[in-house]
Amino acid sequence: EITSLLSLYGGQFSGEQEIRVNSPFWILNIPSEEMARGLMKRTVCAKSIFELWGHGRSAAELYASLKNYPMDKMLPYLQSDSTYKVHIHTFNKTLTQAQKIKKIDALEFLPFKGKVNLKKPEHIFWILEDYGMDPNNVPEEPFHLYFGRWIADGQRELIESYSVKKRHFIGNTSMDACLSFIMANHGRVKPNDVVYDPFVGTGGLLISSAHFGAYVCGTDIDYNTIHGLGKASRKNQKWRGPDENIRANLRQYGLEKYYLDALVSDSSRPIWRKGMLFDAIITDPPYGIREATRRTGSQKETVKSAERSTENHIFVSSNYHLSDIFFDLLKFAAEYLVMGGRLVYWLPIYRPEYTEEIIPRHPCLKLISNCEQMLSSHTSRRLITMEKVKEFKDQDQNSYLLDGQYMPYRGHNSFREKYFSGVTKRIAKEEKDNQK
Repeated sequence: EITSLLSLYGGQFSGEQEIRVNSPFWILNIPSEEMARGLMKRTVCAKSIFELWGHGRSAAELYASLKNYPMDKMLPYLQSDSTYKVHIHTFNKTLTQAQKIKKIDALEFLPFKGKVNLKKPEHIFWILEDYGMDPNNVPEEPFHLYFGRWIADGQRELIESYSVKKRHFIGNTSMDACLSFIMANHGRVKPNDVVYDPFVGTGGLLISSAHFGAYVCGTDIDYNTIHGLGKASRKNQKWRGPDENIRANLRQYGLEKYYLDALVSDSSRPIWRKGMLFDAIITDPPYGIREATRRTGSQKETVKSAERSTENHIFVSSNYHLSDIFFDLLKFAAEYLVMGGRLVYWLPIYRPEYTEEIIPRHPCLKLISNCEQMLSSHTSRRLITMEKVKEFKDQDQNSYLLDGQYMPYRGHNSFREKYFSGVTKRIAKEEKDNQK
């Protein structure tokens, strides 16, 4: 998430960051404080950002680093007519109040001229101490110490304010608010973008993009979900109410003006005019476990089911193989994303058999990131972010990557189909076992 936002707002990881890869404290090179604030207005992963004045592997190194920090950069925040306070945060260790005061007093060599104000200071300075990631093996002294001026906090409060528990319209697989915002940030969604979700469901992923000022739309094969009909997913509620729909969700958060529309449509069938349309495609495809994988069929095809909604809407659906879902999704993104636009989606994984070659590829899309969310000891899902780097041409219509080369896609006999069929069965079995 941070890497994506840095590419959007400017900045990069410091070369020193390689030393502390597993640390919760990261050092970034950002050109201006304005860019730093812009980044923090987006991130739900980072807690706070500081202007780094000094750091070291020991207190002595920290103090030496602080003494070398340019005085002209310090003085604007140390004036006699200003107020300040010093706060201490220790990761993986708790200090007594006496220990905290001792550490603050040790900074008396800094030329603070203002008055201390613990309630509403103009400037807040932090001492950050890193005691490692192992709660069962906490060192006596920190591995690393940092001192800096607080600039801004991240958007962690969005996780609570957009919680699915408080949402007007939800489904069985509505996306967690935190993950939804992370996906929007991976997609580098910005104001006036057009963002599309081909498996929109109850529209949870549209909300986070609309929050960042993008216009949102989606499609789904489920007629009842798009129209807010049928059985409710909420506990102690049998049927959906008259105003339970995607538009109502966006209205709930004051984002209705960013809602374009949601259509009943099969993602495997082309419905859009030719030409690049979308700045980002952000989606959570169905895995065939809690949500069925379906596409429209005909009487000549192997019929999976025939369904009738409460509005007498009739369609015939056939099985939609999981590998076909991802192949169609990448092909659609390659054709309909603007150049530099991003595709962000979840890929289910059976961890003991997982290899990098399982990740679907397309010649027009570059893999940007591959992040794992653990579901159990054997299963997980990976958040895949891809960026369009090449214009879509007719020869790219049916290509996928195999053994480092792009080959014509040959349908259900591909190695990915066999793999994902197994993934679906194993995850479903684990869910049933957990329910028991």
